[in-house]
Amino acid sequence: MATVVMEQIGRLFINAQQLRQIPQLLESAFPTLPCTVKADDVPWVFREPHIIGGYRQPDHSWRYYFLTLFQRHNEALNVWTHLLAAFIILVKCQELSETVDFLRDPHAQPLFIVLLSAFTYLSCSALAHLLNAKSELSHYTFYFLDYVGVAIYQYGSALAHFYYAIEEGWHARVRGIFLPAAAFLAWFSCFGCCYGKYASPRLPKFAHKLFQVVPSGLAYCLDISPVLHRIYSCHQQERGCSNQAVAYHRYQIEATRIDYIERRPLYEHLHGNLAHDAVALFVFTACCSALTAFYVRKRVQVQMREKEE
Repeated sequence: MATVVMEQIGRLFINAQQLRQIPQLLESAFPTLPCTVKADDVPWVFREPHIIGGYRQPDHSWRYYFLTLFQRHNEALNVWTHLLAAFIILVKCQELSETVDFLRDPHAQPLFIVLLSAFTYLSCSALAHLLNAKSELSHYTFYFLDYVGVAIYQYGSALAHFYYAIEEGWHARVRGIFLPAAAFLAWFSCFGCCYGKYASPRLPKFAHKLFQVVPSGLAYCLDISPVLHRIYSCHQQERGCSNQAVAYHRYQIEATRIDYIERRPLYEHLHGNLAHDAVALFVFTACCSALTAFYVRKRVQVQMREKEE
């Protein structure tokens, strides 16, 4: 009996010793990260208006910047809000895949596109905010990637609104031009943001913002027009607007799911076999935006090389 008791005490002692080693193990896995610095301590390209501290120093290892996911700094809130939103999109996609056949139902493809584009945009933005401080070239590269994600999401949203939310009256007016215009404005938004970022040292501040805000604003106005027309038409009815999806359009994706289920006869009649062409245009828009970002990144490299020389 005494031997058994001693064995139990020995095991407890070993477990206690192991517990004491946990902080050391965590410290070795997550070493102490360098402190953040003030705006004056980093090159101008990393500085943000009205943000005076919390900057991460450049020229550390990639591991350091990934570990700053768990550090407080000036980009931490942006990183985590985009990551959590991307996770919610994945959960929503998993829920919808249980009832929606994304592969065999061509009319479900625009719904998949808007989910994919939202996840792409949020993931690219999270990477941009997490890794842009590595170097000047990384700063431009990851923000250009962010702009590609924005362009992809703009077209995905436009497609979902045009395919599921549009009313027959607005469809008759814009059916031949809506998706090509949405694709062009999505690319134009990417180009404007990339060029504005690239040329910002040589541009007045208002011109820099002009390149970034105007194309995105035009794209948003077109993308949201089917929803605005539908809300307006719904509230013009004598009995008032009682459509559930109209109220949910404040949250986007849930309204799109409801429209996909409840408005199938309408969008099948309006669009026919349009889904395949819309998906092809999505791929084309994404490729054009990525190539544009790649080209402007090459211009940044040339500019940096000339500056060094």
